Amino acid sequence: MSELAFDAVGVRYGKRLALEPFTERIESGEWVGLVGPNGAGKSSLLRAAAGLVESTGSISVGSVDLAEQHIRERAALVAYVPQEPLIPADMTSFDYVLLGRTPYIGYFGSESAHDRDVVAEVIARLRLDEFATRHLGSLSGGERQRVVLARALAQEAPVLLLDEPTSALDIGHQQQALELVAEMREHSGLTVFSAMHDLTLAGAYTDRLAMLDRGAVVATGTAAEVLTAERLADVFDARVTVEIDPDDGTVIVVPRRTLASDCGPNGHGDD
Repeated sequence: MSELAFDAVGVRYGKRLALEPFTERIESGEWVGLVGPNGAGKSSLLRAAAGLVESTGSISVGSVDLAEQHIRERAALVAYVPQEPLIPADMTSFDYVLLGRTPYIGYFGSESAHDRDVVAEVIARLRLDEFATRHLGSLSGGERQRVVLARALAQEAPVLLLDEPTSALDIGHQQQALELVAEMREHSGLTVFSAMHDLTLAGAYTDRLAMLDRGAVVATGTAAEVLTAERLADVFDARVTVEIDPDDGTVIVVPRRTLASDCGPNGHGDD
């Protein structure tokens, strides 16, 4: 089972509270999105799950407490894609994806034929064959992002953590990257927990959303339940229109300008 469970997980950086105790259960095969403004605690929560920051409470995959696992054992359960992954420009895409097999290779061992087969299969499934022998420094941003996802998927971990995986991509490459995650989720039953910047994309691809603000949960539920115009105005200080696509139910968040006619005689909103 790849159920991901958080029980009162909190994060502090010195005296600053970054994340208030967070409790949530993500079912096996479910995709839950984290949304919220910058500094809300999204990255801290994902980094806690990846074992990169100290945290209180407990995080488990199935019946396994991640805090009790060696770093390699943890990596076999949870794969993590950071906002800004380290990209060695002179490494080939194949060798970079092969790094995802590190949890299964002994300290003084080398990759097996099985490891290389897993990498070749992931590269083929993500349609990266033409980039396999190319150096990462020669790839576009969208191509590199696909290679980063391939490395995480090559870990064959049942849980995938994504921290703003498409924030540096244009809309076309954003959709391509998220479709790849959706495809792999359908293929292998991945449990996905992702922080996402684009609210419309977050609602379109996830099963549920959790919204954080100032380190605390302010809403959980479906996209329609969480992404209301009133809540987005309160949490993001944003003026938006929220629409529902009549064909597929997608929640669409549309930013709106604040016009002079919306302001009072002194150039400010009416009290």
